[in-house]
Amino acid sequence: MILLAFHNLFQNKTRLVISVGGVALALLLILSLDAIFAGVEHQITAYIDNSGADIFVAQKDVRNMHMAASAIPASIIDQVKAIEGVEIVTPILYVSNMVVTGDKRNLAYIIGLTENSPIGGVWNLASGRGQPGKSETIIDRSIAEMSDVELGDTVEILGQRFTVVGFSNETANIVNSIAFISLDDFQALRGSPDVVSFLLIKTHSGLSADAVAALLESKIDGVTALSRTAFSSQERRVVKDMSTDVITIMNLIGFLIGLAVMALMVYTAILSRRKEFGVLKALGARNGQLYQVVLAQAFMSVVLGFGLGVVFVLLLSGIIPRLGLPLSLEIRPISLLKVGGTSLIIAALSAILPIRQISGFDPAMVFRGT
Repeated sequence: MILLAFHNLFQNKTRLVISVGGVALALLLILSLDAIFAGVEHQITAYIDNSGADIFVAQKDVRNMHMAASAIPASIIDQVKAIEGVEIVTPILYVSNMVVTGDKRNLAYIIGLTENSPIGGVWNLASGRGQPGKSETIIDRSIAEMSDVELGDTVEILGQRFTVVGFSNETANIVNSIAFISLDDFQALRGSPDVVSFLLIKTHSGLSADAVAALLESKIDGVTALSRTAFSSQERRVVKDMSTDVITIMNLIGFLIGLAVMALMVYTAILSRRKEFGVLKALGARNGQLYQVVLAQAFMSVVLGFGLGVVFVLLLSGIIPRLGLPLSLEIRPISLLKVGGTSLIIAALSAILPIRQISGFDPAMVFRGT
């Protein structure tokens, strides 16, 4: 029966391409939407994940960066350095603002860096310098390309003109980007030289970041200290909570459309061979055997389409970053399991109607040419 299903599926190459191709495109829609949202979620925490810090120290009860403001006195830096397990302490200033290039405005995280900061700076330099000096900035390469900005051009940040001295990679997403300026410039613009936003801490090798963070909170008043992993998790949670409804609706619509197309393809492919099943029934094949052929053919179509859909998404995930778009696709194993499992269930359900028609098919109709 399995061999018969295989023969039925591959007998007509045009029908095979339409059937499997339709399933693949339907699954491509589902997988690509999920991969886009997973990629955005990963990009949102790119600065935190690549900062090089083991611990983030913020104002008390501040546990993320997105849509948050943190202000802690710079005077506690010496206290932090004295805590057991702390190796490096780097202060940064942070605000969400616009990078203005001509008539274009791009939302960005503005990060103020100390001179020669060992952590918290650019982690993937595309070109130019990775450390901003006075009245200098480093912006994302893709944002610069879309805005026709080159090294040596000026952009407006926080109401002041800055010369672009470097371009960074992996610092933009569909929500915003990251721009780096010097801490001195940031403090001058802010007018609060004795305040910083976050302290980025590198711990001694082998020590638990969570344990040192807990020690920091117990020893220093008015701060919240989180390991990089915990801080990144909080950031993703906040962004996800803010966009859950939109993401859920878009995912659901894409999922339903994809499954509907896939179900139609499977149903049509099986129903088109109704006469062949009638001949088998006339030759003595039992309904149970015909059901096996139908289900096997449906599962084969979905498995082939699923594999092709995954290949398409992998190709897209490699092509899109090369186009300079601030977007990445991230395929998660849990997504593959979810889509693959659901697809097999839909394939089985899509075969129910043809099975019911085949079970009631009169073999004599085949020989009458009906």
